[in-house]
Formats: sequence, structure tokens, C-alpha cells
Amino acid sequence: MQLRYNYRAYPDAAQCRALAKAFGCARVVWNDCLRDRREAHAAGLPYVTSAELSRLRITQAKRTGERAWLAEVSAVVLQQSLRDLDAAYKNFFDSLKGKRSGRKVGPPRYKSKKDTRQSIRFTGSAFSLSGDDRVYVAKVGHLKVRWSRRLPAAPTSVTVTRDGAGRYFLSFVVETEPDILPEVEAEAGIDLGLSVFAVLSDGSRIASPRFLRRAEKKLKRLQRELSRKAKGSKNRAKARSKVARQHARVADRRRDWHHKASTRIIRENQAVYVEDLAVSGLARTRLAKSVHDAGWSSFTGMLEYKAAKHGRTFARVDRAFPSSQVCSACGVRDGPKPLHVREWMCGACGIVHERDHNAARNVLVEGRRIVAAGRAETPNACGAPVRRAHVPAQRR
Repeated sequence: MQLRYNYRAYPDAAQCRALAKAFGCARVVWNDCLRDRREAHAAGLPYVTSAELSRLRITQAKRTGERAWLAEVSAVVLQQSLRDLDAAYKNFFDSLKGKRSGRKVGPPRYKSKKDTRQSIRFTGSAFSLSGDDRVYVAKVGHLKVRWSRRLPAAPTSVTVTRDGAGRYFLSFVVETEPDILPEVEAEAGIDLGLSVFAVLSDGSRIASPRFLRRAEKKLKRLQRELSRKAKGSKNRAKARSKVARQHARVADRRRDWHHKASTRIIRENQAVYVEDLAVSGLARTRLAKSVHDAGWSSFTGMLEYKAAKHGRTFARVDRAFPSSQVCSACGVRDGPKPLHVREWMCGACGIVHERDHNAARNVLVEGRRIVAAGRAETPNACGAPVRRAHVPAQRR
């Protein structure tokens, strides 16, 4: 399986200029090739192939006075930018044809030098790991890297990224074997929420850290200072950098907390089941800030890849499953309930349920049914996925 390892890099002033030049050249190649394909599509001409774009926008462009500075960066960076454009078009076409699962993917867009995130990618021929714990990057030099942990194998590619806070990162792609953990008997159904981040089917709770809410006071002060600076001034650039660093600090804390919580859950349970929440829809409601602060998508994504890495079972329960309406003791559906109802009594068996704990237990039962069935959806005659009707399992 492929894993990605991120490390912080500390380039010097000359290396920062070389990386900025590489970022700009990769962006120009992307925009030039995208413009050619858009113009060909508008004129009704055939799709411009990658070989033709590579010849026109990379090889021949270097010999012109207008694009001669493309030769100052590694040719691998320019070719990888064209390959990334091809991958973006492939994802767009597959999404149109229904070959790509998940949300619809739009067509590629132009890149701007004002984007908060800039990145370039190198293959194995354009970088190497030095013996002095540095990474050599073609036409950039030996980058100083803070190795938080050793790579488990030789990397196949590396992506150099500069974020909005001005920090540089190296992201290595490594081919590794799964690290299978010893089997355990426990299984967990997880109900995600806002007041409490997660409630497990065994009754344990994970409190919500609310990193954004805790940093909101300082962020408001920094935003006010930014709004008072004159546009285009150096003081405004400094204030914008302070805001970006504070947001990056909040994101780093949330990511670190997600990693620790997801690792603990995966190590303690043989199977993990979560509800597939409509995060994009909830992010358009009055709860948007709290939903983004919780980071459910990032957390469930960590659970999924860590389960595959450590030989655990992972499944998502459909968001249409009425986990809060079904009694986890007798299986009777008691109807929808408003959010302020945190406890309710089953009209059939008389058991009093705590809303989140009952939902987590139902997610556990439904997740087991999905795994036992082999897949959660079946295709109809036209090939479109059809969800099976949810039938609560009989309980005693």
C-alpha cells in the first residue's frame, strides 16, 4: 500500500528563491496547457494530446525569449505539472461518465500566484536522500529537513509545498506493507456530534476540543489589525502572515488530535463503523463554524486508511439510516426526534435511551450487517447504485 509521510523543511534564502521560481514555472505550464485545451474545445477542434502540449509548451517554449526562463528549473517539475493536468482532466471525464464515485468533479481551473498553497512534484530521478539527513532537490539544492520519524522504505516521489503561513513541507510517497495488529474482540460503532465529538457504542465519550473556538478571540484581534492596514502596504502583508500562522496553528492542533484519537480507536477495536455524514450540507447551515471546527471528514478518513494499514475492518453506514429513531434494545422505530431531545423512552419495551449512545449502538449493528452482506449497495438494471431498505436486526 502507498503511504504519504510529511516533514517540515527549512530552505535558506537562495533555496526559497529557487523554489519560488519552480512554483511559478509549474503554474505557467499548467495555465498555458489548460488554455490550449480550452481554446481547442471552444473552436471544435480535437482534444490536444499531452505529447503535443509537451512539445509546444515546454520544449519549444524554452527556446523563445518569452518563456526562456523555463529552462532555469528542473524539467521534471514542468512534466509533472502537465501530468497533473492530465489527471485533473481524467477525473473530470470519469466524473461525467459516472466512472468516479463520490461528489462530481469540475473541470480544471487556472492557477494563480496569489494562491495560499503552492506545490511542485519530483520523481525519483530529480531528488535523493543525502547521508547528512538532507534532501537534494534538482536545481534547488540540499534542503534541511526535520525528520520526526524515519521513512520505512525508499520514497518514489516527493512533493514540495509552501502553505499560506510561509512554511515549507516535503511529502514523500512510500510503498510499504500493511502493519497488521494483533486481533482483539472489541468492535465500535461511532456517533459523531458537536457538543461531544464522538460517542462509542460501549458508552465511552470523546470530548470535543473545539480548537477554533478556543483561538477565536485571538483570531478576531488579528483580523481587526489586518483590516486597519492599508491595502498593498508591507504592514498589511505582515498582518496577513500573522493571521495565516494562527490559522495554521489551529489546523495543526486539530490534525494532531485527530491522529491520536483515531490511532487509539483503531488499536482498541477490531472493527470500526461510522455514519456517513453530509458534511458539505451541514457546512451551509448555522452550525457551519462548529462543523468545520470538528473536522469529521478528516477524522473518518484517518480511521479508514489506518484500518487498512493495520488490518482492521472499517465501514460507513449510510446517512439515511435512522440511527436516532430506532431502539437499540428491541429494534422498534419510534419516529424522528428534534435535536434538543437527548433522552427518550421506547414505547415498545420501555427502556430509556441516551440519544447519542443509542445511535452509536445502532451504527454498530448496521455496520455489522453491511460487512456481512459484503457491500452496502447493489446496482439496478441501469447500473446505478440502489440502497437496500434498512431493516433493523432483531434483538433480544
